[in-house]
Amino acid sequence: MNANTESTQIMDLFEKGKVLKICAPMVRYSKLAFRSLVRKYDCDLCFTPMVVAADFMRSVKARDSEFTTSQGDRPLIMQFAASDAQTLADATCVVSPFTDGVDLNCGCPQRWAMAEGYGACLINKPELVRDMVRLVRNQVDNPSYSVSIKIRIHKDLRRTVDLCQKAEAAGVSWVTVHGRTAEERHQPVHYDAIRTIKDSLSIPVIANGDIKNLRDVESTHQLTGVDGVMAARGLLANPAMFAGYEDTPLECIWDWVDIALAHGTPFTCFHHHLIYMMERISSQPERKVFQRPIQHLCCH
Repeated sequence: MNANTESTQIMDLFEKGKVLKICAPMVRYSKLAFRSLVRKYDCDLCFTPMVVAADFMRSVKARDSEFTTSQGDRPLIMQFAASDAQTLADATCVVSPFTDGVDLNCGCPQRWAMAEGYGACLINKPELVRDMVRLVRNQVDNPSYSVSIKIRIHKDLRRTVDLCQKAEAAGVSWVTVHGRTAEERHQPVHYDAIRTIKDSLSIPVIANGDIKNLRDVESTHQLTGVDGVMAARGLLANPAMFAGYEDTPLECIWDWVDIALAHGTPFTCFHHHLIYMMERISSQPERKVFQRPIQHLCCH
């Protein structure tokens, strides 16, 4: 970790009339090198991958492998998975000098996360989420440090609105809404639900789900009235998406080569990103050849 004293006033990013463009927390993918790449192409704010707060607090080794940053890696939000307020607050205090805000994952639908009391199961525990937000607020001594939550929606939207309003009352800075339930995977995003949540809160709301190009950014804003949009797969496929490119431009691919080399990115990770970036612009036979080296390496 390298401390950067120039912390950003995150809430100042939410200008009226501007739609904030955000890189989602992606396990294995939204690490420092990739964040450095999307920041070159009009990404306003980046999240770290989700990190389990209890593991993070358990050892220095875990902290060093899970969280790396650099001087230019701002504004930055650290996302934690946690199931109790004190662990989340302790982990936040460790990263607060190096980040501009913390985000509690209340949306991960994977079975392992739910079984541990993390992720999407938290949307059914509004009082716990409220207590977690409140304790982090009380323990971090920087008043401009943001505390946010990323959620999925309930089938009964009144429960989601109740959760968000409780979090707002506890001092949450903003809410990111993935417009699907915990059971839904590739079903259409419920834009009407995101709109309802936006209308029921006085804090900023970010929309997440199916953002694949700049037109999707604009249409999602029109449909929901949100203050920002968060992209995951769309940015993996085209890290220059927020700058208006339809497909990954060649200069972006070269930028990735340079950045990955400079950061000492492991080959598997470097290669996975290239596969995503070149998927739309390469033929099936080309993709087969391109993916062969990784299969060969994995076997030996």
